[in-house]
Amino acid sequence: MAVEDKQISYRIYLVAFGIFLMACAVVFKITKIQWVEGEHYRKLAKEKSVKNFVIPANKGNIYSADGSLLATSIPNYTVRFDAVAPKSEDFKKNVKALSDSLSVMLGKPSSYYHAELRKAKANNNRYLLLARDLSYTEYMRLKSFPLFNLGAYKGGLITEQKTVREHPIGRIAERTIGYERLLPNGQPDGKGIEWSFRNYLNGKDGKILKQKIAKGQWKPIRDVNEVDPRDGYDVISTIDVYIQDIAHHALLKQLEEYQADHGCVVVMETKTGHVKAISNLGRAEDGSYYETVNYAVTESHEPGSTFKLVDMIALLDDNKIDTSKVYDTQGGIITYYGRKVRDSHEGGYGRISLARGFEVSSNTVLVQAVYENYKNNPKEFVDRIDRMGLNKPLGLPFKGEGKPFIPQPNESTWSGLALPWMAYGYGVSVTPLQTLALYNAIANNGEMIKPQFVSEIKEWNKTIKKYNKEVINPKICSDETIKKLKAIMQNVVKKGTASKLYSKDFSMAGKTGTAAANYGANGGADKYYISSFVGFFPVEKPKYSCIVVVHKPNTSKNNYYGADVAGPVFKRIAQKIFTDAPSTNEIKSLNKKIYKQEKAYQDYYSMVSLNKKTLPNLKGMPGMDAVALLENMKIKVKVIGVGKVKKQSIQPGESLAKIKSITLELS
Repeated sequence: MAVEDKQISYRIYLVAFGIFLMACAVVFKITKIQWVEGEHYRKLAKEKSVKNFVIPANKGNIYSADGSLLATSIPNYTVRFDAVAPKSEDFKKNVKALSDSLSVMLGKPSSYYHAELRKAKANNNRYLLLARDLSYTEYMRLKSFPLFNLGAYKGGLITEQKTVREHPIGRIAERTIGYERLLPNGQPDGKGIEWSFRNYLNGKDGKILKQKIAKGQWKPIRDVNEVDPRDGYDVISTIDVYIQDIAHHALLKQLEEYQADHGCVVVMETKTGHVKAISNLGRAEDGSYYETVNYAVTESHEPGSTFKLVDMIALLDDNKIDTSKVYDTQGGIITYYGRKVRDSHEGGYGRISLARGFEVSSNTVLVQAVYENYKNNPKEFVDRIDRMGLNKPLGLPFKGEGKPFIPQPNESTWSGLALPWMAYGYGVSVTPLQTLALYNAIANNGEMIKPQFVSEIKEWNKTIKKYNKEVINPKICSDETIKKLKAIMQNVVKKGTASKLYSKDFSMAGKTGTAAANYGANGGADKYYISSFVGFFPVEKPKYSCIVVVHKPNTSKNNYYGADVAGPVFKRIAQKIFTDAPSTNEIKSLNKKIYKQEKAYQDYYSMVSLNKKTLPNLKGMPGMDAVALLENMKIKVKVIGVGKVKKQSIQPGESLAKIKSITLELS
């Protein structure tokens, strides 16, 4: 027995020792966690339950040159209810009235909200969804409801805010206004002004501290932000809404009539380079047209006959020949290195002067003139093109600008055909905006300037940055050459290829272009045409230059020439600007105009914050701004005309709750 007792004692001691060791290990681990690793675990626990969330800053607005909104950020709210936060007596006292208010605003029966709120209270639901996509107006109204008006802590109102980007003028100039987005892989991406000027527009994000609650949901800890977001600056574009509307619809009409694949139009202010209108329309599968690619900026292609202006500048300014020099069109066909150059007019034009050759767009005349005078030194001709700046991109603020191509005599790609082919716009490649800049230089007495899309960056009425005119080439040719070219280009419209566009009411000058594209593919079966017209108006004192380019017009009627397809767009724009201009009082100071607009917004939001529920007086407000405000109030808007609000179908003072739609008549 003694032996057995002794063995049992050993076992007890052994177990006790083991327990002692385990206790020591536990004490050691607790001590280590508490004093050595404690900070790490406390931080980890906090990160798991409390976290800073980013509050995106409101983007700055993009304005047109006349102060109308092109893009704006509108606050958007999601509202939830924390049923644990309110005291039971506050909840019981206000739940019926709250249900009634929610029913009136959100549309579902009061009994539905009453049941949902009571169920949330019974189940201690801290994250009951009440509404998504509320406007600022609706959110301010909801905050005033019974129970919610006690505040976030006592009322249990949980608000999540985000901003959405709206374009009050719709899809017009959408591609140039642009966008900013995140790709599926998380990389930022974008186009147009929104992307290129994002550093100014985006502002600085804020932070809000949230606590993790049930089911992986997060609730704000405080009713104030840790760091308030700083709104972005406003960008003042050069776009004129009135001219933009004219250009867009003129291009759209012509694309639809000719069932073209795509096209673009740009209207530029001659002296400043300010782009007053730009439209890029591509055809969808259903036959409709919408803004897809910024063709005017990105699409570099063979220009065809509009490139003949380069020939004339070189020939005249290098003193090779005069405009009176006569050439034989040789029946409309001449041959170089086995390749034929043809005139569009069958049989040619007989013997005509260089000036007349340009007016009727004779390929044979211009090719002969260039080849005869530069064949022994083609570098002289190409150097002239390079000095004009046509051999490199314009350096626009948008990514994806098309790269021009001008063959160089010292490169392996140069051949005997290069020079005659260049003379009538083949074997070279430029963008529509480059061609426009060249023609604008003639209108601007030789000064070639860079097309400009943004004039300044503003913070309210304070200018942060101003963009001045950028000169590409101070003088592309002599005053004498410019004078001759203006007269010849005016004759193109008066008695040349664009004579159908002539009007005695207003003067225009320019050049038609019809280029065959894809002519070498599939034995020529895939060939299509690019129709263009570029010029300026009025001739006496040019104010605007304009280019129109239409790709793949329907050739079934054998009517695909630049004068027929692109020319009418040019004429319609010039005609509308000078004969149908709206009679509005011009506000000379853009600063005052923008301030008044922003003041209108402030007054409007003040009205909301005072819990008024009536329709404001919109008369005199820019139409695009009025649309943004009304849509923010969930009111459908029909707009007639362009400009400022002249009439509204529902009079000021009407209850917002009764209004579903409204018609605005603009002047």
